[in-house]
Amino acid sequence: MQTIEIENEVRKQRGLKIAKNCKIKKTEEGWLVPSQSGMGLYLVISDGYHSQCSCPDYELRHQPCKHCFAVEFIITKTTDSEGNVTIEKSMRITYPQNWTAYNKAQTHEKDLFMRLLADLCGNIDNPDYQFGRPKMAFGEMVFASALKVYTGFSCRRFISDMRQAHEEGFVDSICCYSSISNYMRNEELTSILEKLIEISSLPLKGCEAKFAVDSTGFATIQYKRWFDAKYGKDMDKRIWLKAHAICGVKTNIITGIKVTDAYANDCPILPELVNKTGKNFGIFEVLADKAYLSRKNFKLVNEYDALPYIPFKKNTKRTSKGCRLWRKMWLYFEYNRERFLDHYHARSNIETTFSMIKAKFGTKVRSKDKTAQINEILLKVLCHNICVIIQEMHELGIQPNFCLKSEEDV
Repeated sequence: MQTIEIENEVRKQRGLKIAKNCKIKKTEEGWLVPSQSGMGLYLVISDGYHSQCSCPDYELRHQPCKHCFAVEFIITKTTDSEGNVTIEKSMRITYPQNWTAYNKAQTHEKDLFMRLLADLCGNIDNPDYQFGRPKMAFGEMVFASALKVYTGFSCRRFISDMRQAHEEGFVDSICCYSSISNYMRNEELTSILEKLIEISSLPLKGCEAKFAVDSTGFATIQYKRWFDAKYGKDMDKRIWLKAHAICGVKTNIITGIKVTDAYANDCPILPELVNKTGKNFGIFEVLADKAYLSRKNFKLVNEYDALPYIPFKKNTKRTSKGCRLWRKMWLYFEYNRERFLDHYHARSNIETTFSMIKAKFGTKVRSKDKTAQINEILLKVLCHNICVIIQEMHELGIQPNFCLKSEEDV
């Protein structure tokens, strides 16, 4: 019985996605609902009480499918005193968008990006000069590296953007194009970028209380090759890295990140991400999928007086030594599944965040050195955070100030 309820809830979520993203057409016979795969249409007939669909899922189960739920989401109906149902109208499910603020943020993004990035890089201290030729300031090299990732140009083509930044006073000198790739191989840059990502999220600490955790892969330009004895030929596949991140579900700001090898386990990374976020934000909810399910993670989230909305597996037991929150959330998940999923549904915002980063800054990294690859991923995330801040400057009216040298050095 519980399995059937879970399956129906999954169909409801898929139906909601169809209602939001697809065009459902009303005809004399019923509603034409597009397939999620984009291959054809299905006819849904509804009298207000029951719905029928021409898809294989309904023909097999004779129970509401995702297309039936999609129609239910877009129609409004009334019931009279005799119990007769009248369908009044159909409406498309949409979310409001402040297009004025969005357009203004997009058209002024590059100018504001340079200013905010320069403000962020002002927190970086330069190493003590010892001997040899003086090197370019760390802050300016981080500025150059981040601006290169933001523009998406090669090192040589990117120098024109550095000249523009120099003319506007964001940097004191123009670096050589080869210096950027050399600096990105510096291991010290990794900790600096992680700290800058943390600082870049601080202007939104009053807006975020619910956070979602997940991981995503970034492909490299390198391949791993081996001889496959089964097929008798050489095989290859692309090498990729894994980025574990935690973001606020309201603004999609990333508050903590950790880059690991491709097949690193997700579960042990959650404490580090939550601790990074808990230093600066008040955490009310932590949303994650089943890969992060563990008693240790529940106890950690409980230390921040927050609730972990992590679905339980089929074989999960209710009992847990020394963790009352585990039993509490297990009962909530088992006996109030619908309300649990209402909270858990916000976890999809971390998927939206990853899509924003990859759509704007690319799905793969260009660097060949592993340290440079990690730093390039961190630079993508830093650029994303700055773009989020620019959007909220126009939508929420915030005035960020990243100059924190007097309080804490990077």
